[in-house]
Amino acid sequence: MAHALIYLDRTQLATVRRRSDLRGLLYVAHAWGVIFAAMALFALWPSVVTYLAAIAAIGSRQLGLSVLMHDGAHGILLKTRWLNRVATQFLCAAPLYFNAWSYRDYHLAHHANTQQDNDPDIGLSAPFPVTKISFARKVFRDIAGLTGVTFRFGQLRAALGGKELPARQRAIRVIDEYWPSVTFNAAFFIVLAAIGQAHLYVVLWLIPLLTWFQLVLRIRNIAEHACTPDKNDPLRNTRTTHAGPIASFFLAPYNVNYHIEHHLMMYVPCYNLRRTHELLMRNGWREKMELCGSYFEVLKVATSKR
Repeated sequence: MAHALIYLDRTQLATVRRRSDLRGLLYVAHAWGVIFAAMALFALWPSVVTYLAAIAAIGSRQLGLSVLMHDGAHGILLKTRWLNRVATQFLCAAPLYFNAWSYRDYHLAHHANTQQDNDPDIGLSAPFPVTKISFARKVFRDIAGLTGVTFRFGQLRAALGGKELPARQRAIRVIDEYWPSVTFNAAFFIVLAAIGQAHLYVVLWLIPLLTWFQLVLRIRNIAEHACTPDKNDPLRNTRTTHAGPIASFFLAPYNVNYHIEHHLMMYVPCYNLRRTHELLMRNGWREKMELCGSYFEVLKVATSKR
């Protein structure tokens, strides 16, 4: 609280900290609404164009679910604690084969050590800037699904733990990590199969998850911390990026582009981050913040190495 009062007064802070079950659930419903609408679009009018559009829309909403999972892991997506836990795990994390509470432990270490050598996310930003050729290779690996497959195998290895652990303990670890994901995805597949659309689980859930989701996740990670100018300044070791309607839909769902605001006050829910940004601007912090006008500008900086 004392740290935040440097940037906002008590009244402003009380406003942006306010959580809402209704608003949080509406955000979750919006994500799933877009996903089902994109699936229906392709199912009703199958073509290359509708398939590619559905891939992009669903992959971007999968990013949206990961953003909502992130808020839920902070305990701020919904006001009611038990409802926040259930919605976060079963409606946001499990569909993506994530475990919200394993993620929470990892993510809080990132907040505690942002851009320092012991930041668990430092590997996502440290390589930048890179050459345009290097970035093109990364994009190809994302779109081809290679990044996604590699990431998922790494995730499974982490869940298993070290080989020195007894086999039974390793099995228990994997069950604890994945039972919500297996439960949700099995139910999801059964529902699609019941309406004669079982194939959509593969072509419009798993494929976007392994391809487009990985690409937009990479771009989001680059925008948040890559090539920031001062690793010790909380206003300049992360970045807030302006996002218009198209960028917000495909690259920055649910105000995730307001990343300085999140790091300054990580108890502010995503639906209040835009307001937090406006208040910081009003309070005179604009010139001290690492702001960028667009995701294109961020990628231009991130690929400036020759």
